[in-house]
Amino acid sequence: MNPRVGLILIGDELLSGKRRDQHLVNAAHLTAERGLAVDWARIEHDDYEILTRVFREAMNSGDIVFSYGGIGATPDDVTRPAAAAAAGVPLVRHPQIVALLENHFGERAWPNRIRMAEVPEGAALVPNPPGLIPGFSLGNVHFLPGFPDMSARMVAWALDERYRDLHHARSVEQLIDVFETPESELVPLMEKLLSEHPDVRLSSLPGGGKPWRIEIGLKGNSAVVGAATAWFVEALKRSSIAWRLGARL
Repeated sequence: MNPRVGLILIGDELLSGKRRDQHLVNAAHLTAERGLAVDWARIEHDDYEILTRVFREAMNSGDIVFSYGGIGATPDDVTRPAAAAAAGVPLVRHPQIVALLENHFGERAWPNRIRMAEVPEGAALVPNPPGLIPGFSLGNVHFLPGFPDMSARMVAWALDERYRDLHHARSVEQLIDVFETPESELVPLMEKLLSEHPDVRLSSLPGGGKPWRIEIGLKGNSAVVGAATAWFVEALKRSSIAWRLGARL
């Protein structure tokens, strides 16, 4: 089994609605381009105890996890110490980040900005081109800044440099448009499909319009999706339900 991909979105401003999240959209696009997918996401407060527990769970999950936010230098940024606590290691100042901060800010790097050089002992760096403050990784958990454009570049780097062998190795999705049929009437076919093909993941998304359309998505490895698609199409034909094969993603 290939590892799942998960996201941890950190920030009270996300939970309060002051800011709309863009990380999930970016990550969904970046993973899809590489034949992967986002499997789960959670939003958490800037809380040291909560984040320590969440990071520990992520580190023990075996998943590929991207954590966004909370790695700045202000008192509300607690991702760094929480990550260190979760890993059971101290925070240390990384000489490469110290040099970046001093080169960019000079004496103004001290005494506060230099806190951004603190990473859990043993962490690897996630580059933040061009010459900006990097994120860091502990195993398969990657800690990134909360700026969407910046973090998207870093996710792309991690996917390409750390997980290239997983590209296009995990899942595909076949879309099937079903016309002029209420979603409720498709439920028995959906249940039968999942009974016959338990390894496929099914989604149903009403699309509206004229004629009325429902978009069925079948996701899994190529062989599983191919067999499930053939079964579902034959079932639609037998039920005299209009359909059209959509894109394969």
